[in-house]
This record gives sequence, structure tokens and C-alpha cells, in this order.
Amino acid sequence: MARRTTGTTPGSDPTNIIDIDVSAEMQGSFLEYAYSVIYARALPDARDGLKPVQRRILYQMADMGLRPDRGHVKSARVVGEVMGKLHPHGDTAIYDALVRMAQPFSLRLPLVDGHGNFGSLDDGPAAPRYTEARLATAAMVMTAGLDENVVDFVPNYDNQLTQPEVLPSALPNLLVNGASGIAVGMATNMPPHNLVEVIAAARHLIAHPDADLEALMRFVPGPDLPGGGKIVGLEGIRDAYASGRGSFRTRASARIENLTPRRKGIVFTELPYLVGPERVIEKIKDAVQSKKLQGISAVTDLTDRTNGLRLVVEVKNGFNPDAVLAHLYKLTPLEESFGINNVALVGGQPRTLGLRELLTVYVQHRYDVVRRRTEFRLGKRIDRLHLVEGLLVAIADIDEVIAVIRSSDDAEAARSRLIAVFDLSEPQAEYILELRLRRLTKFSRIELEAERDELAREIEELRAILADEGLLRQVVSDELAQVAAEHGTPRRTVLLESSGTTATAAADGAPRSGRSAAAMPDLEVADAPCRVLLSATGLLARTADDAPPRRDGHRAAHDALRAEVPATARGEVGAVTNTGRMLKLSVIEVPSLPPTDGPPSLSGGVPASEVLLLEKGERVVGLAPLDDAAPPLTLGTRDGVVKRVTADRPGNRDAWEVISLKEGDEVVGAVNAADDHELVFVTAEAQLLHFAASAVRPQGRSGQGMAGIKLAAGDTVVFFGALAPDAAAAASVVTLAGSSGALPGTVPGTAKVTPFALYPSKGRATGGVRAHRFLRGEDSLYLASVAPDPVRAVGSGGQSVDLPAPVDRRDGSGTALAAPVAGLG
Repeated sequence: MARRTTGTTPGSDPTNIIDIDVSAEMQGSFLEYAYSVIYARALPDARDGLKPVQRRILYQMADMGLRPDRGHVKSARVVGEVMGKLHPHGDTAIYDALVRMAQPFSLRLPLVDGHGNFGSLDDGPAAPRYTEARLATAAMVMTAGLDENVVDFVPNYDNQLTQPEVLPSALPNLLVNGASGIAVGMATNMPPHNLVEVIAAARHLIAHPDADLEALMRFVPGPDLPGGGKIVGLEGIRDAYASGRGSFRTRASARIENLTPRRKGIVFTELPYLVGPERVIEKIKDAVQSKKLQGISAVTDLTDRTNGLRLVVEVKNGFNPDAVLAHLYKLTPLEESFGINNVALVGGQPRTLGLRELLTVYVQHRYDVVRRRTEFRLGKRIDRLHLVEGLLVAIADIDEVIAVIRSSDDAEAARSRLIAVFDLSEPQAEYILELRLRRLTKFSRIELEAERDELAREIEELRAILADEGLLRQVVSDELAQVAAEHGTPRRTVLLESSGTTATAAADGAPRSGRSAAAMPDLEVADAPCRVLLSATGLLARTADDAPPRRDGHRAAHDALRAEVPATARGEVGAVTNTGRMLKLSVIEVPSLPPTDGPPSLSGGVPASEVLLLEKGERVVGLAPLDDAAPPLTLGTRDGVVKRVTADRPGNRDAWEVISLKEGDEVVGAVNAADDHELVFVTAEAQLLHFAASAVRPQGRSGQGMAGIKLAAGDTVVFFGALAPDAAAAASVVTLAGSSGALPGTVPGTAKVTPFALYPSKGRATGGVRAHRFLRGEDSLYLASVAPDPVRAVGSGGQSVDLPAPVDRRDGSGTALAAPVAGLG
């Protein structure tokens, strides 16, 4: 028990104390508080989808004339007007509601057009004195018709003004923009949907009132979030549409890109609903620091107003980007769960509604609005028709009307006499007395007759709507279709039936140094067999498997192969440069080409300088496996020197010399050649020499080699290579001739293709045989190749250049080319 003292005012009896029950008092007070929070603050109305503060903001802004075609005003002014006239709470709550209605990432269809800093997913808005606002176009649809008695008005908090109990809401705002709120003992959490889909479902319900949930879900398959992204799994959505409660998972949209020629990254362009990039970055950093997440070297937010969201996660070399993405979804807010709880006010009572119930309440609200609007317009047109008919009577006898008015003592007498003489009603007589003289022209009579006929037609149409329920439903349906056409946008969120889990590849090889083999092996790229490729234009790449690249259909491929060696994804190969150095090349640093049924397209390759530390003027001329079991590495130089290198490479160095070059000399080709291979030289003066590799004795790394081909004065080697015994019979000799005085790459020149079998073998250190007869203006070969068919010619950008058909004259002249050639392979 407790005591309540009622005599507390001056002069009252302080002994007037009433005993009350504390539990009863607490229960009653709490229920009053709970009802106030539920009804007047936290939960939206199922008809217009607005909480009281949101409804008051939109109504007050409409009353202030803040239409989309007018300028913005300070948000502080709007907040002040709402707080002073309609909302009995603090300015903070009002401004927070105003800001949310202006944020495109919070609402699928914003209702307020904000100007200034209205915040982001990670930061709050500026103060109301710094921002400006006006109604968005969609808000005009929400408030249209308020002056036509379409909804009831109720007193404000001090009974001095009135405010709408609910807005007309010509769009289904609750489903389109969703809602969230925490009341006492209950809460609501509704996701946004696509306006076009919701209106299509509403129109279907209007046409088929008995439509079930399955029929409605054909139009509304799931939420459509403002930021896009993906919704994974639709079972929870169907449960929510059936019972009002359910859940679904939202997932960021991502793609894997080549950030640099050597590094891949995961680029996120859409995040889950109400998840900001800063929050994602913080969670990723926490997971990396706690060793829960591996394979990430950097996270960068490149979001801007021009390109939108772009969150880049850089993946370390040797890690599978798809597996890293799967772990990101698991450990960070890049995938989150959204719980649906469709609680809204229906008739002032909180109810949990499914999709069909939500649409039914909204459609019934629109029936009421359109019916009341039709009744209001009908009354207005009947009143106007009554006045127009009276005015037509007066104009027909205008002289007598003027005489009656002039002979009357006052306005009251004139009104009475007009009613008696012309059989008019009091409103008609009053309207005639207020008539301006300029309305008495013959044109005014024509206009009045046309207005009378138009009013009669409109009255007939309005009465037909009120008399026919089907016609009323059709009006509502047509208006919804117009709203969808004016304000609808395409769907942004992708709906996925299954979980969409990305498969991960387990690592077969040994882990990288410094990392435990048990530490998330699925993140690492498997040490699978592959082939490392060197293109004719100097690009490096690797295949996805160890199958040799196909050589048919060459027109569809990009660039041409100059060298290829077998390797594994986590292994190393050697790159031989023109300066006589061998450099270790980590295969994992080389970009992998996607699988293809045809020859490989090397457009995804990278220049050698991106993955190797090359000196100025140094370039890669060949590739070699770092395997002692491989045939000896064989080199040919510009001065005609040939060398086969013994397998004595240093095991702890990243670069070493494989030949000691004389001053001015350089390596033009490097291949692995067994004793039964044929070594081939082609010189600038069109001399071709080939001999058996067994004629060259292997030397150590410091050796200078021996004479390979005898050169005339001023002649140089333009090609050196090797042919296996089985490849020699099907090989072709391609020679490209031009003028030595022309700038490289500017003159196409001529080309000749001949079978390799036409060229006889000569001894080492001899001059060989002629391979090309020069035409007028030609004095040298600028490119040559001896390789198995088909040999390809490419331009500087890797594009294919057609070669002439083969001829059987080894010393014949060439055929003019259509474009300059940068490489053969």
C-alpha cells in the first residue's frame, strides 16, 4: 500500500491522503505509457506506412508549400514549425525522422529532397541549421488530395490546430520504404520493396480479391533494398509474407578483378542493407589482426559520387580470391541477416501482417480515399453547376436584373427581389450580386454554357463511380498504375534461391614459408601443373592447366607464343634476357589465363618488367625450366655465337649470368635443346644455317660459347631457335624483309613463308644458305622465325597480321604485308 496526498495547493487540507494499491497504480501507468508509445510514436500506420512524426513532417512541409518546384528551406525551420504546431516532443527526434526520409540508402523511395550533408551509412548528418530540405516528388503523391476531405483531421496536442489522422498515400509506402521501430513489448522491422512490383500485386488484388499468397508473390518475389546487393535464400521471405515474421540474409555484390598485373583483388560495389564501408573495413582489420582471416594485404575505400560504392580488398599472391571472398562473407558484415517483423497499426491496434494483409489494408484505404474524394468533388461540381445555371438566367435577362438591383434600397432587398422575380436560390442571387460587369459579354455566355455542359458530364461520371463498386476499383487501379509509371525504378537487389556458397580449392602443395600448413589451406592457390607463356610482344602469362596450348584457329587468339615451359602454380622458372642473365620467375606472380577451347589469348598477360627486376634496356628472350633433368639451355647471340649451358645454376641466387658476352653482343634466342635437336640461325642478310645441337659442347656459366654461324661483314643474327626431330618436318621458315633505314614498326615490308625441309643442313660455323631474295628498297631481314606450323605474325598491340601462303622457293622474294609486324611466334 502507498499513500497519495491530494491537498498540496495553498489553503488545501494537507491531511487529505488517499491510500492506493502500488501494483494497480504501476500497471495502469505503464499501460498508458505503453499505449502512448505504440500508438503515437513507434509503430507505423498500415495505411500510409508512416509514424506520427513522419506524417506530421510531411503534412507541415506541404502546408508550408515546400514543393519540389520551389527552393529548399533550412531544415531547422521545418523542425521548428513541426515542433511548434504538431509534434509534442524534442527537435532531435523530428530532425532524425526528417533525415531518414531524405537518405536514399535508408528508403527505397525518399520522401524528402535534402540539400547538404544528410549523413552516410557511417556518419551522421550535419546540424539542421546547415542543411536544407523540401518535399520530394514522391511525397506529393503521399499528400495529394488533403484539401478534398479524403481523410479525417484530428486536433493537435494543444487543440488549437488540426492534423491528418492518416495521409492519402497514393503509393504503398509501408511496403515500398519499409519501417523500423521499437515500442513497448513489441517492435517492427520491415524491409523495402520495389514500387513497381508492389503496385502490380496491389492491382492484381484489386482485380482478384480472392488472390492467394502464391499469386501475389509472383509479383513481389522479395524485398528490393536501396543499396542493391543480393538476398540469399527465399524460404524466410515466404514465411514472412505468410505470417508476418521471417528472416533472410543479405550479401554484398562483389567481383574479382586484376588490380595490377601481378595482384588480384575483390571489388565490392554493393553492400548489405544499412551496412557502411567503414564498418566493413573495421571488421576486416579486426579479423586479420586476430588471425581469423588470411590472404588480405590491404583494404581501400574508393567510393565517390561519380562511380558510387567501390570497396577494394587486395588479395595476397598465392591465395584463392574466391575462397577469401567466402571467408569475408562468413566473418564480416558483408553478409548479414535481416529479421522481418511486420507489426503495424490497423484501426489503432498493433497487428502482425503478412503480404496479403498489408496489401488488403492499403487497398481498402485507397478505396476510402477515392470514395471520399469523389463525394467531395461531386458536391463541389453540383454547387458550381447551380451557380452557373443561375448566372445564365441572369445573363439572359440582364437588363431586368440591373433594373431590379438599381431599384432596390440595399443589398438585402436586391437579393430578395432577385429570388422572387427570377426564381433563384439564395446562393445564386448572392453570386449574381457579386458579378463583375466584364462577365456580361456574349463570349462569357458561351463559356458558361460550355462550363455547364462540362460540369454535367463530370457529375455524371462521379455519380457513376459512387454507384458502381467495380468502377471505383478501376479508378484506384488506374491511379496506382500511373504512380508506378511515374516513380517506378528497376529492381536493384538480386534474389538467390540457394545459399550461393563459393566452392573452395584445397592446396595440394606445400605451404608458403612462414605459414602453417593447417592454417586455412583452402585459401591458397593449389600447386597445380600449368604452363608459363612468353608472347611475341613480351607479355608473360600462365595457363590454368598443363595442357599444351592449341595451335589451330589462330585468328581468334590474341598475340603469339614465343616460348612456353611446363611448371606448377607455386613453382619457379627461369627467364633468360638479352644481356645473358637468368632470372628466377615465381609462377604465382604471373597472371593466370582463363581456360579456353582454342589457342590462349594473351591479352591478360603482363609485361615482363612487371614481375621481374630488369635493368634499363634489358628484355626477356626466352624461358627455361629450373630443372636439372631438362635438356641443356642453348643460347644464340647477335654476333653468331652459340652456347649450351651446363646445369650448374646457383641455388640461392635470384639472378646469375649464363654466358659471358663480348662488348656490343646480346642474346637473341634461348631454348632448351637436346643433342638430337636442330639449332637454327637466321641473319639480317637472309642467311639460314641449321645444324645438330650435338655439335655444340656444353660449357659452364662463365663460358663465352663458340662460333655458331659465320657472318659477313656488317651482318647480324635476327633469329635463333631449335627444332625437335618430330617438329622439323612440319616447320616453316618465315622471313620479313625491309629497309634498314626505315623506323621500326612504320613500314610493313614483305614476308615469305617456306617449308623448313627445303633448307639443307650445314656444319657449325659455316655461312648457311640464302633464305630470302630482297626486292628494290629492301636490304635486310628485320624479323624471322623457324617454328612448327602455324606461325603467326602480330602487330605491336598483339593483333593478328596475315602472312602470305607458303612457297617452295627458299631464295624467292617476299609478298607485301598489310600492316607492320612486331613479333612472330
